[in-house]
Parts: sequence; C-alpha cells; structure tokens
Amino acid sequence: MSSLVFLDKLLDGASIKWLPLGEVTQYEQPTKYLVAAKNYSDEYKTPVLTAGKTFILGYTDEVEGIYKASEAPVIIFDDFTTANKWVDFDFKVKSSAMKMITSSDEHKFILKYIYYWLNTLPSELVEGDHKRQWIGTFADKQIPIPCPDNPKKSLEIQSEIVRTLDAFTELTTELTTELTTELTIRKKQYNHYRDQLLSFEGGEVEWKTLGEVAQYSNTRISAEKLNETNYVGVDNLLQNRAGKSSSSYVPTSGNLTEYQKNDILIGNIRPYLKKIWQSDCIGGTNGDVLVLRCTSSSINPRYLYQVLADDKFFDFNMQHAKGAKMPRGNKEEILKYQIPVPPPDEQARIVAILDKFDALTHSLTEGLPREIGLRQKQYEYYRDLLLSFPKPEGEKV
Repeated sequence: MSSLVFLDKLLDGASIKWLPLGEVTQYEQPTKYLVAAKNYSDEYKTPVLTAGKTFILGYTDEVEGIYKASEAPVIIFDDFTTANKWVDFDFKVKSSAMKMITSSDEHKFILKYIYYWLNTLPSELVEGDHKRQWIGTFADKQIPIPCPDNPKKSLEIQSEIVRTLDAFTELTTELTTELTTELTIRKKQYNHYRDQLLSFEGGEVEWKTLGEVAQYSNTRISAEKLNETNYVGVDNLLQNRAGKSSSSYVPTSGNLTEYQKNDILIGNIRPYLKKIWQSDCIGGTNGDVLVLRCTSSSINPRYLYQVLADDKFFDFNMQHAKGAKMPRGNKEEILKYQIPVPPPDEQARIVAILDKFDALTHSLTEGLPREIGLRQKQYEYYRDLLLSFPKPEGEKV
C-alpha cells in the first residue's frame, strides 16, 4: 500500500485544520538545566546534550537541574541553526541557545507527531545570523492537525502516523547497527591477520630500515598540471587507508612534490599522521604529505604499503613528531623505522591475503554510508508523504 493510499484510508474523509506551530506547542528556556561542570566522564550518569550533530557531548555527575525527559519526552531545538532532536531520557544542557519544545495539550497534539512534521520543513527557513528562529520563524508555521473537532479521532490518526514512522526509524537504526558491527568485525579480522602475517617471530626474515628500501620523492610537478583527481592533500588522504576522494582545494600555481604510481603517501601533520595511501596514478601533493618511493628490488611496493598501513608505524610516527601546536612527522626518524623483509614469494603471499581483507573492508567502509544514506532518503520520502496533507487554497502555510 502506498503512503498516499494509506493516508487517504487513515483520514477516511476527515477534515484537516492548519494551526500555527506556536499554538500546538509550548517552549521553555533551558536556563535551569544548564550544566556548570566541564569535567565530563563516561563514568558519570547524566548526558549533556546539544541539538546539533554531536548530540551527546559527555556525561556529568551533577544531580541538580536535570530535565526528566524519561517521564515526559521533549524536542530540543537549536534556536540558531534549527537542528533538533527527540529526547526521551534524562539530561542536562550545554548551551542556552536552545529551546525545550513540548505539546501545548497532549490530549489534542501528540508531541512525537509534531516532531516528525517539524523535520519536513525545508532548511531554507533559517533566516539571518544569530536570529532566534523559533519565535521569529517557526512558531508561525502552520502544522496540519487531522479532525480538530474530534480529539479522539485526531489522536488515533496522529498515533498511527507516529507508529508507522517509528517503525521506519527502527529499521534504519537496526541496519546502521548491523552494518557498523560488520565493519568493526572485518577491521578486527584484518588487523589480526596483519599482526600475524607481519610478526615474523622466530622466522627467517631480514630487517632493514625504511631508508634502506625507500626514499622521499625529490621530483617536482607544476600545479597547473593538477586537478581534483590527481592533487592530494591531507584533506583527501582517506582515513581508511584505502584510497583518495576528490579534494576540496587544488593549487593553481607553484611547484609541488610529484608522486608516481605505487608511491606511498603519508600524512605529515597532526591530526593526519594516521592517513596513508598508495597511489595508482601520477600527481602532486604539498608539504603536509610525504611521498615515499621504493628504491630496492628486495621489497614489493605493495608489501611496503601493507607494513606501513599499520598502527605500529602510526604510533612510531606520532611518537617522533616534532612541533608544539601542529606537530609534523620527523622525516629523518621515519626513515629509521624497521621493516621486516622476507623473501619475494612470501611478500607476494602476504600481499595477496591482506589485499583481500583490505578490499572487503574498503567495500564495507564505502558501502556503509551509501546504504545508510539510501535508507535515510527512503525514510524521509515516506515521512513526507505521510505528512503531506492537503493545504487550504490561497492560504500560506
């Protein structure tokens, strides 16, 4: 059954009245719920919230001024950005730039219904910098209320819409949890096999310094020859160590360090010291990225990448980083890092195994946000349909 058919059947000819959002809700300033302490800890009980993406900033041990949302759920609404969250657990608040939204009459207007409808509003409603959005814009928006003259019927319709959207939300959450768990398991397997394959405990293997098998690129490339596909900065060296994405910035002049196919690019400034990528093309990068090139026939470039794409190397890199405010990798010390160099056939075997795990992990890492995004779009599509009540002619809502 489509959402439109579902909605028509649910309404069964019932009338719709559009009421100002400020009439069906009431708001409270968060002053008495503001947290005083800044020493958050996971050992504490009460979460400290913001309406933005971060949501839970930490946990506090304060016992006074706690909003009891476990007893009466609430919408927290950022008065500047219009970001909002549904909260049904006890909490404290970080900032006063928030309003606590509740129903003006739960016997007529279900708060969860209001919450779902609120999130159908376009982001273009935000007007001006530092403008209080709830009173200035949102309170005047018109919300559709079914069967306004029959509160019992109205609550039944609102409840059914909420139940349906809750089910969609639960499915999306379950999918996210399932995929995230799968990704975590694959990464643990990958790291386990990497540690096992590269431990060489008691095995026949030669140890060499990185400087004995590789050197930094000393060739230059003109910025005019670069574009978003072959310029690499720390912003598009992927954290998952498996590739690069389009850069948001490409230099237009000057000479940069050239990288060639199979070179290994390493982030050279915090917080990017754990980023690494093996190139599949010719391009250029800046001083925030080191370019390593194999110089010894005794080592497989892909094997060297697998050795360096490891927490042991990252820890070594960070341990020797220089600088107070923005530490950089120590190029001299990096070349002293010890590399196990087994025979070529053993290197090839290790690469074959780890590349399979690398590909699987990369696939999940890429597919996870894509799949979640598709489910989120599907949810938003049905939510908007379920809340697309006929608007009164000639009336601005």
